[in-house]
Amino acid sequence: MVMTITMIRAAAARLAGHVRRTPLLWAPGLDAIAGRRVWVKAEALQLTGSFKARGGWAAVSALPPEVRARGVIAYSSGNHAQGVAMAARAHGCPAVIIMPADAPRAKVEGTQALGAEVVLYDRAREDRDALGARLAGERRLTLIRPYDDHTVIAGQGTCGLEIAQQAAAEGVCNADVLVCCGGGGLTAGIALALEADAPGLRARPVEPAGFDDAGRSLAAGRILRNAAMSGSVCDAILTPQPGALTFPVMARLCGPGIAVSDAEALRAMAAAFRHLRLVLEPGGAVALAAALWHPETIAGDAVIVVASGGNVDAATFARAIAST
Repeated sequence: MVMTITMIRAAAARLAGHVRRTPLLWAPGLDAIAGRRVWVKAEALQLTGSFKARGGWAAVSALPPEVRARGVIAYSSGNHAQGVAMAARAHGCPAVIIMPADAPRAKVEGTQALGAEVVLYDRAREDRDALGARLAGERRLTLIRPYDDHTVIAGQGTCGLEIAQQAAAEGVCNADVLVCCGGGGLTAGIALALEADAPGLRARPVEPAGFDDAGRSLAAGRILRNAAMSGSVCDAILTPQPGALTFPVMARLCGPGIAVSDAEALRAMAAAFRHLRLVLEPGGAVALAAALWHPETIAGDAVIVVASGGNVDAATFARAIAST
């Protein structure tokens, strides 16, 4: 199956009234740092605190009722977990979520509060894919992957439809759209939406330094893996490699990747709070970090960044605020 804009528009119809149309924000202080106009798509204000609410709802709502009734299973460091858990609760079906044992407590508790059963695993020693497949088989649950799933990608692509409309309303026709990237579901979905509705906007993945598998894969023209699976504060976007479904889309449509340091991500969190009063998590701030601290990698007098999530624990947020 090939991802199409028709699938994204169908997901948008299912999501209508169930997720938020998040704002495109601007602040002169951010422009001054970046040396150009910076528009921030505030997905941290989305239901469950991240864009993952889109993909979770799109996937659960697309299941046949008899399949959905048996329940769903997902693996996630927390944002996909909460998106799926919220959609499952709304549709009256059980949800099992596999989460790394080092996931932020706020994300674990948030997932449990939405009624999901949480199963913890060691991300450095255990294979989450194998664990998910085993539990799905034992309990007859439907596995909803965090990015390598057509309906999830379609749901994330609805963010791109909104960006296209909002950018046009602001007169922005040619700009890079920097996207916080893990496995590439959001990046690929946005890229497909922009191709159809705003061809002058170009999606570009942004990742933590040392975990920039998407950027390195795009440069190499083939999928490359990360050497490690832990060691960055940007837990939400640490994935082994780009997805089999997402990489071909990114390879066709995306510009070069950008990698930022953990320190830059934390500084971007502080900047978002200072100038927009927007709370971001580290993985949700890397795109803003690229716009602010790597302006030489971007062309044009405007840039759009996706602030993809805000589910941060108090200690990490305090560390970010103290970093400036």
